[in-house]
Amino acid sequence: MAAAAAVPLGGVRRPGPCPRAGRDAARAGSGNGAGGGHGGAGAPGRAPGKGPSSGRGGEGTSLPCPALPSPAPLLPVPARSPCEGHCPAPCLARFTEVMAMALPDSVTTCLSQPVHYMICKLGFEEKDTYDIDNILSGNGEVCWPAVTEHVCYLESDQSVDYIKSIRSLGPVCESVNLYFKSLTKEQFGIQYASWFHWTNCTEIFLEVFDALQSAQATEVALGLMKLTSCLERALGDVYLLKSNDCPFLLRDLLASEQLADVFGQAVMDVLRVFIGSPHGLNLRNVLWHGFASPQEIPAKYCAILLFLTAGLGQLLQTYLLQTKSVLVHRPYVIFICLEELDAFPDLNSEILSIAEELIKLSSFVLKIMLPFWIAALTAFKQSRYADSVILLLPQLEAGLRLLFTTTNKCPNRLLTAESSALYTTFDEMLAKHLDDEEVNQLPVVLEEPAMDFLWDFLNHQEGPRIRDRLSHGEINLETFPREIANQIVGFAVTILCRFSDEAMFSLKEHVVIKPLMNYASCYQSRFHPISQLKKQVLECMKSIHLWPEFAIVPEEQGQEIKGLEGNAEANALILMISEIISQLQHYMPQNCCSSDDPINNVLTERLLVELCDTRICTLYSPRAVLEVVVVLRKISAQCHQVSQQVIAGAGLRHTQWLNKTLRSRQRHNYRRMLNSIKFLSPVLRLILLLITLELVNVHSVCKKNPFDYQQYLKFLKSVLQYTENLVTYTSPDKNKWDETMELTKKTLIKIKKISDRKLMLMHLVMKWA
Repeated sequence: MAAAAAVPLGGVRRPGPCPRAGRDAARAGSGNGAGGGHGGAGAPGRAPGKGPSSGRGGEGTSLPCPALPSPAPLLPVPARSPCEGHCPAPCLARFTEVMAMALPDSVTTCLSQPVHYMICKLGFEEKDTYDIDNILSGNGEVCWPAVTEHVCYLESDQSVDYIKSIRSLGPVCESVNLYFKSLTKEQFGIQYASWFHWTNCTEIFLEVFDALQSAQATEVALGLMKLTSCLERALGDVYLLKSNDCPFLLRDLLASEQLADVFGQAVMDVLRVFIGSPHGLNLRNVLWHGFASPQEIPAKYCAILLFLTAGLGQLLQTYLLQTKSVLVHRPYVIFICLEELDAFPDLNSEILSIAEELIKLSSFVLKIMLPFWIAALTAFKQSRYADSVILLLPQLEAGLRLLFTTTNKCPNRLLTAESSALYTTFDEMLAKHLDDEEVNQLPVVLEEPAMDFLWDFLNHQEGPRIRDRLSHGEINLETFPREIANQIVGFAVTILCRFSDEAMFSLKEHVVIKPLMNYASCYQSRFHPISQLKKQVLECMKSIHLWPEFAIVPEEQGQEIKGLEGNAEANALILMISEIISQLQHYMPQNCCSSDDPINNVLTERLLVELCDTRICTLYSPRAVLEVVVVLRKISAQCHQVSQQVIAGAGLRHTQWLNKTLRSRQRHNYRRMLNSIKFLSPVLRLILLLITLELVNVHSVCKKNPFDYQQYLKFLKSVLQYTENLVTYTSPDKNKWDETMELTKKTLIKIKKISDRKLMLMHLVMKWA
């Protein structure tokens, strides 16, 4: 089995571009992505701060379809609430209006007429019975030419004619489905299990067969979501046999020359009819986005994809033998530091029982989607945590889309769109503005804590990006952590409670539900860059506090180290640090101020913890704020690197000194190191204090005019340059301890000058009360 790649949640690292940033999120997949949505056949990730993604399709076959009953329109909504602003505040009146008008019982489908026709009817129009022996050889292998001959092409440009292809492939799909129903699980395993090994998910595909045998629509839909996720991951592994960078979008992956070289273009065209094109059935996306109810996904389409996956395994085996290649599977993502996700307490059976009652009555749940909700809770109780989250995420999207379309007065956006039009996914729902630049009203209704939770779990680069990683097969479904499922289900329960009428008061006020609601209302972002900076600062301070453990030399031995007992230059730097601290005390909590020994009494972990506890708005941070935070994070990271190097170097030298194994030159370096530590510790703690004070007031950067803003950035970058030089000078191969003193002196003078002129962000706001 492939090794797993550990993914720290919000570890200390420089912020970088998300590998899936900017992927399309709409059905046609041509817009910017957001962490919660799929693009065309693509991925749900995006870089934080990007705008909504609403994709448009390109060329395609126009779809004639019989008239279908339109879903009942939502009731008219009132004029937009005036509750707008940087961080949406609770708006009880607005909340009540939405509660009264969201009528999920009236919604009969979330598929537009053309999409509904294509998925539910088009593949059933040809009634001819297709003989399974035409596409299945005696030894159970797929006869690909007999399958690919059903793909039709347009005469104009020889592109796939999806309408005719779906119609022609319909009887083939039905034949495969009936064939699978004739097999026992043991027979299926004997005949096909080996052909799924190339996916690295054999057991998942065997489970999909079980789902088909059960004939339960919800299980079939779940199986199809898992199948497409694993299939995409496996196809990406195959792509890497021919190239180094796997496409972000499944649509692009299936259209690539690399996969056509391995499997053949006709084979890839067959796949694109089902999952690889916004002009085809696009089954994966209508399910993962929560548009399709269980009854709207024909089981035969799940069966044919299971059949074709085995056929791909047969083709790949031949290719690997011919080319003497070895397929290497990319490692799965493993989440570490799961305690950082602990937003809700552990969900017990009593909470889950109440949740089962809530889903039947909450206005957040579309009644056509009720089986998915029930199945999600059942899966959680059965410890099938990946299944629970896979089922629940699309339903959270569907429920939020109902609120989004109601609050923003666009009920038509509740439906999927054709390949040439827009439709609404997490991308747009979590964005600040709509595509017409109007302010999105959903955040006003959800309120900031809920928005922070969604951004944390779906979008932020250093968060778990659950939807992204699950939908693209990056996580081992068999070992999916309960901790993450607990948070998603817990959040869902609170949303169900909030969007329930007063008749549900007894459940909402239940002794086991109320703590959940309190946790939800107090949630603060953990994975926004601002939150990550807080974490970095505190971790760095803890590291610096370790210095005294090795920096103290016994008195009788210290006397042997010439020059250690006094250093006028170091003392001068310490005095300068004390003066700067005195200036900054006006902007600190008064209980943390001290005129007596400010370095040891003010530059403390307690002060930084209190400052970091200050709530800072993270939702829709302006660009200027994010730019400042990026620089501050880099400074903090460099400070931590210096601390780690000092700990490693001084610890080693201290041990060598005690063992009397230092040579003359090494003793000299050790003396210089100890002298430098005397001022480096307070100067690094001062920088951490500056970072934190600036962070607490970071939104005031928007008050600066462009010139002052650039000058401020220039100052921050000069501090960054200083810390980068410190990393170089304190590295084991440099040991330029004397140079650090002169470097530090220049930087302290610069900091004091900026402080004297009151040009920092803390100076733009009122002093600490």
